[in-house]
Amino acid sequence: MSTDYIEKAVAMLDRAHPSYRLVDSKRDVAGRIEYTNTPILELSDAYLKKNHVLTPDSDKVIMNSYKVLRTRVLQQMEQNAWSTLAVTSARPDEGKTLTAINLSISMALKLDYTVLLVDLDFRKPSVHKRFGFEPSHGVADCLEGRVRLEQVFVNPGISRLLLLPEPHVQSHTSEILSSAGMEELVDELKSRYRSRIIIFDLPPVLVGDDVLAFSNNVDATLLVVQEGKTTTDDLNRAISLLENKNLIGTVLNRSSETSEFSNYGY
Repeated sequence: MSTDYIEKAVAMLDRAHPSYRLVDSKRDVAGRIEYTNTPILELSDAYLKKNHVLTPDSDKVIMNSYKVLRTRVLQQMEQNAWSTLAVTSARPDEGKTLTAINLSISMALKLDYTVLLVDLDFRKPSVHKRFGFEPSHGVADCLEGRVRLEQVFVNPGISRLLLLPEPHVQSHTSEILSSAGMEELVDELKSRYRSRIIIFDLPPVLVGDDVLAFSNNVDATLLVVQEGKTTTDDLNRAISLLENKNLIGTVLNRSSETSEFSNYGY
């Protein structure tokens, strides 16, 4: 993946206002997901590519880089019978959300899986911004009982992928993430589909205790760092905090090496 691509990928992306339609969702006899009563975003490939979100027509080097990352992550998860993965970074703006999005898409393109991407970065929720839509409700609304999960799910026009967005910044974030309600929500998400991988986009690990507060709800963690920005001290501190949290690897953004994805602990 080119350095230019990574530099653009971690920048704030332009918003758009795609239309969306309502369909129904069910699982057919072959285990495929058909969406019913779930908004499906009608985004063009050109829009997604503009915002550096993977499409079947994405640059082959970029697509293959995410396939390599997908394979490494899935191998670890399959070997350990894991189904939930937290994606975090050491500091803000190191590419964690885009990594979570494109890893989710890459996994969903693999026919064996359905994937749910959950935005739990209550300090700076941005999954919906990357796709360019404004949800009416989010995770916090589910936790407070204002809406049901079915009213928040969104399909971004990609088969076997669902989003659970959060449109609003929240206060007392670690308290929310460590609450009994959050634990119940995660349990419900895990019980819905046996073959589903759930990816949680979490805040950076060094900005507070959010990741540690939520860590008991996930099987493994993936750390995103940025070459030229993440210091050795920050990397060591992040790894130390994630000790015993099944840190399965790191994604190195803006790498000067040929491969954009480096690994630690695979």
